[in-house]
Formats: sequence, structure tokens, C-alpha cells
Amino acid sequence: EVQLVESGGGLVQAGGSLRLSCAASGFTFDDYDIGWFRQAPGEEREGVACIRVSNGRVDYEDSVKGRFTISSDNAKNTVYLQMNSLKPEDTAVYYCAAGRIPALLPELYDYWGQGTQVTVSS
Repeated sequence: EVQLVESGGGLVQAGGSLRLSCAASGFTFDDYDIGWFRQAPGEEREGVACIRVSNGRVDYEDSVKGRFTISSDNAKNTVYLQMNSLKPEDTAVYYCAAGRIPALLPELYDYWGQGTQVTVSS
């Protein structure tokens, strides 16, 4: 059974940091790309960052470049999203997903986690 389990969300003040984790199981980790997405109330789900696990190639949505860092620990089948200099507009439910194309488009991903809430207070 494919599982993606996010953790690390919470409440943080503006300017603070959080590190999200995505633990994957049930599929060959190195064969997939892992993306982080977020969805705020009333908004579309949007791509934040993605990584091609096999070679470490990454991509970021413009608004998080320089603040967020995606990385993977292939020995642990886990992908991380380090979020620094958080802003209130980063508030959303954050999801990780696994797919075969390293892009920031949700429709290209096959498997999804349940999400973790990130709230940034001003």
C-alpha cells in the first residue's frame, strides 16, 4: 500500500521556521518525484517545491525561492521542506505527493498524503 505521511506543521510567528517531513512507503522511492503543495481556504492547490529523488534536481514556486528548501534522505524514504522567513500568506494545508514528472502541477501526481496544517501569525 502506498503511503505518504506528512508531519511537522504547526503555528509559528511571521519570520519563523518550520520543517515539514514526508515519509514515503509502498513504492520504489527512487523511481518517483516528490512534490510539496499547499492549499489555503478558498484557494486552488498550488505547487511549492519538487525534487527528483534519483538525482536531487529541484524546482520552486517563485514566491518561496530563497526561503524554502526541499531535500531528500533516500535512506529514510523521506523528503523534507525547510521553510524559513515564513509569512502569513504561507498559511495553508501542506501536502506531499509522489509522481513521475518533476513539476509543480498537482494533476501530474499519483499519490497524496493527508496534509499538515501550517499557520503563520502576523
